[in-house]
Amino acid sequence: MVRLLSHRDRQHSDRRLGARLTFAVAAVVVFSVPFILLLVFVVSSFAPLNDFDESVARQLHTQALADPGYTHFLNVATDALGPTTWRVLVVAVAIFLWVRGSRRVAVWAVVTITVSGLLNLAIKDIVNRARPVLPDPVSSAPGASFPSGHAMGVATCTFVLALILLPYLKGWTPRIVVWAVAAAFTLFVAYTRVALGVHWFSDVVAGMTLGVAVAAIALLRQRPVAGEHPVAREKITA
Repeated sequence: MVRLLSHRDRQHSDRRLGARLTFAVAAVVVFSVPFILLLVFVVSSFAPLNDFDESVARQLHTQALADPGYTHFLNVATDALGPTTWRVLVVAVAIFLWVRGSRRVAVWAVVTITVSGLLNLAIKDIVNRARPVLPDPVSSAPGASFPSGHAMGVATCTFVLALILLPYLKGWTPRIVVWAVAAAFTLFVAYTRVALGVHWFSDVVAGMTLGVAVAAIALLRQRPVAGEHPVAREKITA
């Protein structure tokens, strides 16, 4: 009876693995393409993109100057919900998983966010795009502009956390909620960077798409995350 249950469980795990690998491949394709296009446009100084970026920057900067209270809120929020906070959370979850025995998943999570951060720095150094220069700036940030480190970091971290949570969730509703929350945090942080005038609109879009693409590529190389969670297996085989 135990063998039959284990066999059925392996079949179920294989089906879930196939579905999630398909999801990962689709995510890589869907999110890599816009990043590559934006990279080409930025490097080639594509005029329509530059004009659009400048238009969005001027409009949001006008709003920021008109409402100092809201601008202060954005400055606090962009730091509080920035990539450092999410990386600490991912590391904390990874430590918990390591203690529970899910060591490959823990290592996968930490390596993924580390690679994402290093890749962001490398691309910034290569592209070396200047940040917006606005009259009466309401915030500042060091380094190059493309792609946004905040947007990329938060996108990668929330994607990783969502993947870790999925095996514990039953039904579509909680899973949709998790993805929606992850997307909401990422979009909000991306918005704060543009609204504060420290990034162009295309910077944050590139950061978000590349951040998700990196996590999806990492998922393709990590079977324990794509398949059944080790804790679930323990419950069945115990």
